[in-house]
Amino acid sequence: MSEPRYRRVLVKLSGEALMGDEAFGIDSDTLAGISAQIKAVIGAGVQVAVVVGGGNFWRGGTVAPALGMETATAHYAGMLATVMNALALQDTLENSGVTVRTQSAINIQAVAEPYIRRRAIRHLEKGRVVIFAAGTGNPFMTTDTAAALRAIETGAEVLLMAKNGVDGVYDADPRSVRTARKYERLSYIEALSRRLGVMDSTALSLCMENDLPIEVFDLAAPDSIIQAVAGNSGGTHVSHRESVLLGE
Repeated sequence: MSEPRYRRVLVKLSGEALMGDEAFGIDSDTLAGISAQIKAVIGAGVQVAVVVGGGNFWRGGTVAPALGMETATAHYAGMLATVMNALALQDTLENSGVTVRTQSAINIQAVAEPYIRRRAIRHLEKGRVVIFAAGTGNPFMTTDTAAALRAIETGAEVLLMAKNGVDGVYDADPRSVRTARKYERLSYIEALSRRLGVMDSTALSLCMENDLPIEVFDLAAPDSIIQAVAGNSGGTHVSHRESVLLGE
Protein backbone atom coordinates (compact mmCIF):
# COMPACT_ATOMS: atom_id res chain seq x y z
CA MET A 1 0.00 0.00 0.00
CA SER A 2 1.03 3.65 -0.44
CA GLU A 3 2.38 5.70 2.46
CA PRO A 4 -0.23 5.80 5.24
CA ARG A 5 -1.66 9.18 6.16
CA TYR A 6 -2.63 7.96 9.64
CA ARG A 7 -0.69 5.89 12.16
CA ARG A 8 -3.53 4.87 14.48
CA VAL A 9 -7.06 4.38 13.18
CA LEU A 10 -10.38 3.02 14.32
CA VAL A 11 -12.49 1.27 11.67
CA LYS A 12 -16.25 1.15 12.19
CA LEU A 13 -17.86 -1.81 10.42
CA SER A 14 -21.63 -2.15 10.31
CA GLY A 15 -23.05 -5.61 10.81
CA GLU A 16 -24.80 -5.34 7.45
CA ALA A 17 -21.43 -4.78 5.74
CA LEU A 18 -20.40 -8.31 6.80
CA MET A 19 -23.36 -9.90 4.98
CA GLY A 20 -22.00 -9.35 1.47
CA ASP A 21 -24.71 -10.63 -0.86
CA GLU A 22 -26.29 -12.78 1.84
CA ALA A 23 -29.68 -11.93 3.34
CA PHE A 24 -28.57 -12.68 6.91
CA GLY A 25 -25.46 -13.44 8.91
CA ILE A 26 -21.88 -13.33 7.64
CA ASP A 27 -20.48 -13.83 4.15
CA SER A 28 -17.13 -15.61 4.42
CA ASP A 29 -15.66 -14.00 1.30
CA THR A 30 -16.56 -10.51 2.53
CA LEU A 31 -15.01 -11.24 5.92
CA ALA A 32 -11.85 -12.60 4.28
CA GLY A 33 -11.57 -9.47 2.12
CA ILE A 34 -11.88 -7.16 5.12
CA SER A 35 -9.29 -9.20 7.01
CA ALA A 36 -6.84 -9.09 4.10
CA GLN A 37 -7.07 -5.29 4.00
CA ILE A 38 -6.57 -4.96 7.75
CA LYS A 39 -3.54 -7.26 7.50
CA ALA A 40 -2.07 -5.06 4.77
CA VAL A 41 -2.63 -1.93 6.86
CA ILE A 42 -1.00 -3.54 9.91
CA GLY A 43 1.91 -4.55 7.69
CA ALA A 44 2.43 -0.89 6.79
CA GLY A 45 2.95 -0.06 10.45
CA VAL A 46 -0.52 1.34 11.16
CA GLN A 47 -2.20 0.58 14.49
CA VAL A 48 -5.76 -0.64 13.93
CA ALA A 49 -8.78 -0.87 16.21
CA VAL A 50 -12.19 -2.04 15.02
CA VAL A 51 -15.76 -1.58 16.26
CA VAL A 52 -18.35 -3.91 14.75
CA GLY A 53 -22.12 -3.52 14.66
CA GLY A 54 -24.65 -6.35 14.92
CA GLY A 55 -27.37 -5.46 12.42
CA ASN A 56 -26.76 -8.58 10.34
CA PHE A 57 -28.15 -10.60 13.25
CA TRP A 58 -30.22 -8.26 15.40
CA ARG A 59 -31.32 -4.62 15.54
CA GLY A 60 -32.70 -3.79 18.97
CA GLY A 61 -34.56 -0.65 17.88
CA THR A 62 -36.45 -2.62 15.23
CA VAL A 63 -36.96 -5.89 17.09
CA ALA A 64 -38.27 -4.37 20.33
CA PRO A 65 -41.54 -2.93 18.92
CA ALA A 66 -42.04 -5.92 16.60
CA LEU A 67 -41.84 -8.44 19.47
CA GLY A 68 -43.19 -6.23 22.23
CA MET A 69 -39.85 -6.62 23.98
CA GLU A 70 -38.56 -4.13 26.51
CA THR A 71 -36.28 -1.77 24.61
CA ALA A 72 -33.31 -2.05 26.97
CA THR A 73 -33.45 -5.85 26.79
CA ALA A 74 -33.53 -5.73 22.99
CA HIS A 75 -30.49 -3.45 22.98
CA TYR A 76 -28.55 -5.84 25.22
CA ALA A 77 -29.37 -8.66 22.80
CA GLY A 78 -27.98 -6.48 20.01
CA MET A 79 -24.75 -6.07 21.95
CA LEU A 80 -24.39 -9.86 21.99
CA ALA A 81 -24.81 -9.87 18.20
CA THR A 82 -21.77 -7.60 17.94
CA VAL A 83 -19.78 -10.10 20.00
CA MET A 84 -20.56 -12.83 17.45
CA ASN A 85 -19.31 -10.60 14.64
CA ALA A 86 -16.20 -9.66 16.62
CA LEU A 87 -15.30 -13.30 17.22
CA ALA A 88 -15.81 -14.15 13.55
CA LEU A 89 -13.53 -11.29 12.50
CA GLN A 90 -10.99 -12.24 15.15
CA ASP A 91 -10.84 -15.82 13.91
CA THR A 92 -10.45 -14.82 10.26
CA LEU A 93 -7.67 -12.36 11.09
CA GLU A 94 -5.84 -14.89 13.25
CA ASN A 95 -6.03 -17.49 10.49
CA SER A 96 -4.21 -15.00 8.24
CA GLY A 97 -1.44 -14.53 10.80
CA VAL A 98 -2.59 -11.31 12.49
CA THR A 99 -2.48 -11.07 16.29
CA VAL A 100 -5.86 -9.95 17.65
CA ARG A 101 -7.38 -9.07 20.99
CA THR A 102 -11.15 -8.74 21.38
CA GLN A 103 -12.38 -6.57 24.24
CA SER A 104 -16.03 -6.56 25.28
CA ALA A 105 -17.89 -3.79 27.10
CA ILE A 106 -20.03 -6.57 28.63
CA ASN A 107 -18.16 -9.00 30.86
CA ILE A 108 -17.82 -12.28 28.85
CA GLN A 109 -14.46 -13.55 30.07
CA ALA A 110 -14.80 -16.95 28.38
CA VAL A 111 -14.54 -15.38 24.92
CA ALA A 112 -13.16 -11.83 25.27
CA GLU A 113 -11.13 -9.55 27.50
CA PRO A 114 -13.01 -6.88 29.43
CA TYR A 115 -12.58 -3.41 27.96
CA ILE A 116 -9.66 -1.70 29.72
CA ARG A 117 -8.46 1.45 28.03
CA ARG A 118 -4.78 1.26 28.96
CA ARG A 119 -4.60 -2.41 28.00
CA ALA A 120 -6.21 -1.65 24.64
CA ILE A 121 -3.63 1.06 23.94
CA ARG A 122 -0.82 -1.30 24.90
CA HIS A 123 -2.14 -3.92 22.48
CA LEU A 124 -2.19 -1.32 19.70
CA GLU A 125 1.37 -0.25 20.50
CA LYS A 126 2.46 -3.89 20.15
CA GLY A 127 0.93 -4.10 16.67
CA ARG A 128 -2.13 -6.13 17.63
CA VAL A 129 -5.54 -5.49 16.14
CA VAL A 130 -8.03 -4.64 18.88
CA ILE A 131 -11.70 -5.39 18.24
CA PHE A 132 -14.16 -3.62 20.52
CA ALA A 133 -17.39 -5.57 20.98
CA ALA A 134 -20.71 -5.01 22.78
CA GLY A 135 -20.93 -1.31 21.95
CA THR A 136 -20.50 0.89 24.99
CA GLY A 137 -22.11 -1.72 27.23
CA ASN A 138 -25.15 0.51 27.69
CA PRO A 139 -28.60 0.33 26.09
CA PHE A 140 -29.83 3.25 23.95
CA MET A 141 -26.27 3.85 22.70
CA THR A 142 -25.42 2.89 19.13
CA THR A 143 -22.23 1.23 17.92
CA ASP A 144 -21.51 4.53 16.13
CA THR A 145 -21.29 6.12 19.56
CA ALA A 146 -19.10 3.24 20.73
CA ALA A 147 -16.80 3.81 17.75
CA ALA A 148 -16.47 7.53 18.45
CA LEU A 149 -15.89 6.92 22.16
CA ARG A 150 -13.26 4.18 21.71
CA ALA A 151 -11.47 6.18 19.01
CA ILE A 152 -11.18 9.17 21.34
CA GLU A 153 -10.21 7.05 24.35
CA THR A 154 -7.43 5.23 22.50
CA GLY A 155 -6.06 8.29 20.71
CA ALA A 156 -6.99 7.30 17.15
CA GLU A 157 -6.14 9.94 14.56
CA VAL A 158 -9.26 9.28 12.50
CA LEU A 159 -12.55 7.37 12.61
CA LEU A 160 -13.01 5.38 9.40
CA MET A 161 -16.74 4.87 8.80
CA ALA A 162 -17.05 1.98 6.34
CA LYS A 163 -20.54 2.20 4.85
CA ASN A 164 -22.46 -0.55 3.10
CA GLY A 165 -22.98 0.54 -0.51
CA VAL A 166 -22.73 4.30 0.17
CA ASP A 167 -19.60 6.10 -1.05
CA GLY A 168 -19.84 9.20 1.14
CA VAL A 169 -22.25 11.82 2.46
CA TYR A 170 -24.69 13.54 0.09
CA ASP A 171 -26.79 16.70 0.37
CA ALA A 172 -29.88 14.53 -0.27
CA ASP A 173 -30.66 10.82 -0.47
CA PRO A 174 -28.94 9.71 -3.71
CA ARG A 175 -31.25 6.70 -3.98
CA SER A 176 -34.32 8.93 -4.40
CA VAL A 177 -32.90 12.29 -5.55
CA ARG A 178 -31.07 12.04 -8.88
CA THR A 179 -29.48 15.46 -8.48
CA ALA A 180 -28.00 14.71 -5.05
CA ARG A 181 -24.39 15.82 -4.75
CA LYS A 182 -21.66 14.27 -2.64
CA TYR A 183 -19.64 16.25 -0.14
CA GLU A 184 -15.91 16.09 -0.64
CA ARG A 185 -15.57 17.78 2.74
CA LEU A 186 -18.25 18.30 5.38
CA SER A 187 -18.26 20.26 8.63
CA TYR A 188 -19.56 18.70 11.84
CA ILE A 189 -21.99 21.60 12.28
CA GLU A 190 -23.57 21.20 8.86
CA ALA A 191 -23.82 17.44 9.28
CA LEU A 192 -25.62 17.94 12.59
CA SER A 193 -27.88 20.81 11.54
CA ARG A 194 -28.97 19.15 8.29
CA ARG A 195 -29.18 15.64 9.79
CA LEU A 196 -27.21 14.20 6.90
CA GLY A 197 -26.93 10.71 8.33
CA VAL A 198 -23.18 10.49 8.82
CA MET A 199 -23.80 8.77 12.16
CA ASP A 200 -26.10 9.34 15.11
CA SER A 201 -25.98 12.80 16.65
CA THR A 202 -24.42 11.66 19.94
CA ALA A 203 -21.48 10.08 18.11
CA LEU A 204 -21.07 13.06 15.79
CA SER A 205 -21.13 15.50 18.71
CA LEU A 206 -18.43 13.47 20.47
CA CYS A 207 -16.23 13.68 17.38
CA MET A 208 -16.83 17.41 17.05
CA GLU A 209 -16.08 18.17 20.70
CA ASN A 210 -12.85 16.16 20.56
CA ASP A 211 -11.75 17.24 17.07
CA LEU A 212 -11.75 13.67 15.74
CA PRO A 213 -11.95 13.64 11.91
CA ILE A 214 -14.19 11.11 10.17
CA GLU A 215 -13.71 9.47 6.77
CA VAL A 216 -16.96 8.13 5.30
CA PHE A 217 -16.46 5.68 2.43
CA ASP A 218 -17.91 2.63 0.70
CA LEU A 219 -16.53 -0.63 2.08
CA ALA A 220 -17.35 -2.37 -1.20
CA ALA A 221 -14.95 -0.19 -3.20
CA PRO A 222 -11.63 -1.87 -4.15
CA ASP A 223 -9.10 -1.77 -1.29
CA SER A 224 -11.41 0.68 0.48
CA ILE A 225 -9.87 0.43 3.96
CA ILE A 226 -6.33 0.59 2.58
CA GLN A 227 -7.20 3.67 0.53
CA ALA A 228 -8.91 5.34 3.50
CA VAL A 229 -5.83 4.84 5.68
CA ALA A 230 -3.74 6.42 2.92
CA GLY A 231 -6.13 9.39 2.80
CA ASN A 232 -7.52 8.41 -0.62
CA SER A 233 -10.92 7.00 0.29
CA GLY A 234 -12.80 8.90 -2.41
CA GLY A 235 -15.53 9.47 0.15
CA THR A 236 -16.33 12.37 2.48
CA HIS A 237 -13.99 13.89 5.06
CA VAL A 238 -15.84 15.28 8.09
CA SER A 239 -14.08 17.80 10.34
CA HIS A 240 -14.24 21.41 11.53
CA ARG A 241 -13.28 22.66 8.06
CA GLU A 242 -15.81 24.35 5.79
CA SER A 243 -18.05 22.05 3.74
CA VAL A 244 -17.27 21.52 0.04
CA LEU A 245 -19.53 19.74 -2.48
CA LEU A 246 -17.87 17.92 -5.36
CA GLY A 247 -17.68 20.16 -8.39
CA GLU A 248 -17.62 23.40 -6.43
